[in-house]
Amino acid sequence: MHTSTTSTVPLEPWTAEQLQQATHGEWHNAKIPQGEVKRILTDSRHAEAGDVFLALKGERFDAHNFVDQVVAQGCQIAIVERPVDAEIAQLIVKDTRLALGHLGAYRRQQNQQLKVIALTGSSGKTTTKEMLGSILSHLAPTLITRGNLNNDLGVPMMLLELRQDHQFAVMELGASHQGEIDYTSNLVQPHVAGILNIGTAHLGEFGGREGICRAKSEIYAHILDHGTAIVPAYDDFSATIHLNAQGHQILSFGEGGDVFATDIVLHPQSAHFNLHTPQGVRAVNLPFAGAHNVQNAAAATAFALALGIALDQIVEGLEQAQGAKGRLNFIQHQNHLFIDDTYNANPTSMRAAAQVLLQQQGLKVMVMGDIGELGESSWQEHHDLGRDLVDQPLDHLVVVGEFAAAAQQGATDSAKLHAFASQADALPFLINLVQTHQPQSMSFLFKGSRYTHMETLMADLMEKI
Repeated sequence: MHTSTTSTVPLEPWTAEQLQQATHGEWHNAKIPQGEVKRILTDSRHAEAGDVFLALKGERFDAHNFVDQVVAQGCQIAIVERPVDAEIAQLIVKDTRLALGHLGAYRRQQNQQLKVIALTGSSGKTTTKEMLGSILSHLAPTLITRGNLNNDLGVPMMLLELRQDHQFAVMELGASHQGEIDYTSNLVQPHVAGILNIGTAHLGEFGGREGICRAKSEIYAHILDHGTAIVPAYDDFSATIHLNAQGHQILSFGEGGDVFATDIVLHPQSAHFNLHTPQGVRAVNLPFAGAHNVQNAAAATAFALALGIALDQIVEGLEQAQGAKGRLNFIQHQNHLFIDDTYNANPTSMRAAAQVLLQQQGLKVMVMGDIGELGESSWQEHHDLGRDLVDQPLDHLVVVGEFAAAAQQGATDSAKLHAFASQADALPFLINLVQTHQPQSMSFLFKGSRYTHMETLMADLMEKI
C-alpha cells in the first residue's frame, strides 16, 4: 500500500555540463561523459542505462558500496563524495545529500513559468494537497508531492520531476527537525506558502508545540516577492503564526478568517457547506467526510485564491477531488463498512476520524494502532486518547500495539475498550465480534501511524469474515 516513489512520466534530460553546474562538483580524472542523462536516482535497485546514480550516505548505510552494482546494471555515471574503484564516470561532490538539493533547486530555477504552493502542518497535509491537485490539474499540468516525499531528500526528488509543461506545483513540506523546512522551502521557492495547523505530530523531536510552531513557520522565509502567506485563523498558535508570516500578503482560513465555511452539513461520506471567500460565497458538495475535511477544503481554497484561481474553478476542483489511498477510504465488504484511514495518524487526526465513524450505520468499531514520534508524551497522549474515545458513542474501541495499555489505563469504560499487544492477538477478537453480531451490519475504522501497517489487520479481517 506504499505510494510509488518513482515517476512513470518521462523526465527532462540532463547534460554532464548541467550536472556539474548544479552540484559544483568535479569530474574524477577529468572523464566527462557524453550524451544526455534520462534521470537521477538514489535507489540502486532501479538503476539502468542512461541513469545517474547518486550515492547517499547515512548513519547506517553508505550507497557508495553499491556503485559496482549499478555499473553491472548499465549505469554510466555516479555522483559520489569520494572516488570509487569502478568503471563509471564519477562526479565528485562534497556532500551527496546537499548535491541532491542543488539538483532539485537547479531544476526549479529552470522552470520560471511555474507557480508553486508549499504547505505544511501537523495534520491534513495530504488531503489538502490532493484537493489542490484536483483544482490545479484541471487547469494545467501540475506536479504534486507523491506519498511521503516531503523531507530534505523527498522534496528535491520531487523537484527533479519538473517538466517545462508544468504550470503549477503543490509541494508538501514535512518537518522532523528544526531547519528542515527552511532548507526545503528554499529549494522550492514558493509563490504561496502556509501552515494548516500546529498539532502534536513529531512532538518528541521538537520538545513541545512551541517548537513545532517555530519549525513549521520556517516555510514563510522563502516566499517570493509579492507572494502570499496562508495562515490558520482558528489555531491555538494563530497569533504566533501570523507574526511569523509578517512581511507578506496574508490570507487566513477557518472560523474568523478570510476563507471559511458556514451551514455545514456532515453526511456519512461527504459534506455540504457554504464557502465564504473575498471573491464571494459558493455552495460546495465535498466528497470527503468529517468536519476536519471542511477545514482542509477552506485551506485549499485560500491557497488557490492566492494564486489567482477563479472561485468557480476552485469549487469545481473541490467537488471532483479524490482522497489519497489510506485516507478515509470507504470500502463496502458484504454488509459491513470498512474505513481505511491507515496512511498515518496523530492525536488530532485520530479524534477527527472517530467523528467520521460516528456518522456511519450499524455497530461502530474503531481499531486504533500506535501513534509514533510523540517522544516522552507517548504514554500520556495514548492515555488521553483512550479516555476521550471511550466517552464517544462508539460500540467498541480496539487498541493494538505497544501503547494499548496506556489507552486502556485512560479509559473510564473498560468494557468498551479492548487492548491487544499485537495484530495477531487482535484478529481473533475482531472475527468473533463480527460472528457474534451476525447478521447486523457493522462499521469499522482502522487507523494508526504508518509504521504500524494497520491496513494489514484490516485486510486480514476482511478475508476471514
